[in-house]
Amino acid sequence: MGTKAAKAMLLFAAMMFFAILALDIAVPALVLSVMALSTWAVTPDASLSRHEGKAA
Repeated sequence: MGTKAAKAMLLFAAMMFFAILALDIAVPALVLSVMALSTWAVTPDASLSRHEGKAA
C-alpha cells in the first residue's frame, strides 16, 4: 500500500510542478501583452507603422 501512495504523491507533485511552470510562462506573457496593447491604445498616433516626416 505504501508504494501506491508514494506513486500517487509523486504523480501529484509532478502535475503541480508542470501546472505552475505553465502559469509561470503564461501570466507574464499575458501581462506584457496587456501592457503593449494599452500603450498602443493611448498613443496619439495609433497607427501600426511609423511615418517618417520631413525635418522642420
